[in-house]
Amino acid sequence: MLIEATPFDFPCRRDGLALVIIDMQCDFILPGGFGESLGNDVSRLGAIVPTVARLLAGFRRAGLPVFHTRECHRPDLSDLTDAKRDRGAPDRRIGDMGPMGRLLVAGEPGAEIVPALAPLPTERVIDKPGKGAFTRTDFEAQLVNRRVRQLVLAGVTTEVCVQTTMREANDRGFDCVLASDATESYFPQFKAATLEMVVAQGALVGWVSTTDAILSALDV
Repeated sequence: MLIEATPFDFPCRRDGLALVIIDMQCDFILPGGFGESLGNDVSRLGAIVPTVARLLAGFRRAGLPVFHTRECHRPDLSDLTDAKRDRGAPDRRIGDMGPMGRLLVAGEPGAEIVPALAPLPTERVIDKPGKGAFTRTDFEAQLVNRRVRQLVLAGVTTEVCVQTTMREANDRGFDCVLASDATESYFPQFKAATLEMVVAQGALVGWVSTTDAILSALDV
């Protein structure tokens, strides 16, 4: 099976393919969350929710594995490094109180995935304390247990958690394709640069495709 993609078509096997939706959380997507506290226009990220939902629905119809990630920390912040906490707006750090509860803290409303993309009980949710989904998590073991070797990635932000996860996956031997219209950044130039970087030098990091092309290949 081939997915039309850049820099060339992505050869994939249906029995080893999974969707990974990165950090589509209220704290990044909605007003009042961590993303807005950094001075960002969150409407850019909110605009891709319908496209991500369409991609998610397609994988569900195809009966293929779906994984969701959430960037969040333990309530006692024991998994939050000083190097990460001491960034951003000084009056609104990770763990501080915001309109949707404590920012990026597990169990708080802001750390939850937006309702339109809510995981099903059968879909795995990976809580990660860093930018990459493989760092200090059991994500790789879960993929191996499901015999997944190829990933379609979507989510936010393109140049941070999505790209980090894609590079981590590539280093671990997984082939990845990024859905260009199902990912977004607060900075359009950063998204554009990331898409160029991942496909450079013959798909050095991975492939880039579109939701339509991916769903067409899945015939859903």
